[in-house]
Amino acid sequence: MATEDNLQNRHAGQAILSIAGSDPSGGAGIQADLKTFTAIGVYGGAAITCLTAQNSLGVASCLPIAPEFVKNQIQLVLADLPVSHIKTGMMGTDEIAGAMAEALDDFSGEIICDPVLAASDGHTLFRKTGRNPGLQALLQTATVLTPNLPELATLADRSLETVQEALAAATVLLARYSKLRAIVLTGGHINKQAGEVEDFLILRQESGQEILTAKHPRLATRNTHGTGCTFASAFAAYHLLKGNYQDAFFKAVAFMDTVLRQSASLGLGKGKGPLAHHLFRSKT
Repeated sequence: MATEDNLQNRHAGQAILSIAGSDPSGGAGIQADLKTFTAIGVYGGAAITCLTAQNSLGVASCLPIAPEFVKNQIQLVLADLPVSHIKTGMMGTDEIAGAMAEALDDFSGEIICDPVLAASDGHTLFRKTGRNPGLQALLQTATVLTPNLPELATLADRSLETVQEALAAATVLLARYSKLRAIVLTGGHINKQAGEVEDFLILRQESGQEILTAKHPRLATRNTHGTGCTFASAFAAYHLLKGNYQDAFFKAVAFMDTVLRQSASLGLGKGKGPLAHHLFRSKT
């Protein structure tokens, strides 16, 4: 049976490109993505969409990068590195989302889209433009979406509270975006008082859908800054190593549980502290 080390050696010539915003505190965004890739054992590149002024207490301001410059970053990396997977995060503006879509139009690998629309403190991280043609174009390129419940509700344009409503919304998105092969719904925002968290993998199948679930204890910790970015990056990294959505899903869930537990007692930051990616050690 292949170990993690063997898998990493086998895929050492492949790379993931993260396209997302920068977090100077290191907890979320590009910084969290690169830390996650490194902890799991894959090579990561980074194209920055926005600069932010933030820390564990929240986001103070955001400076979007010129869309053409974002596009140029992506094109130059793809022309040089052996990128098999792309993970997208904070877009900032609809114009930037459109530039990302243009740059990825003929990309044939996996595009894992984490639809970052707002920070956990409520700060808006995406400036809408009417019907958001740029965002819609980007979603049309995605093979996987990794929303939480509020993000899924926004994308499906409906109010969601229950698991049944969330799964119905995921069905709508799978029908709307033809390239989507899977949606991973992280369940931290569902039944917040429950002692367990249930995450969902909704797979497109010829005969309909297959739904897999992962249940795990809800951990009491204030160190949750960047969990969405980290989960999507872990899913992308494990898909590169494992080659299928099911394994990537369960490995990403286990990775998050481990990192959350290892981070729980740390005192980094005065607000929602960051995850301790640097403490993670993969097991063979």
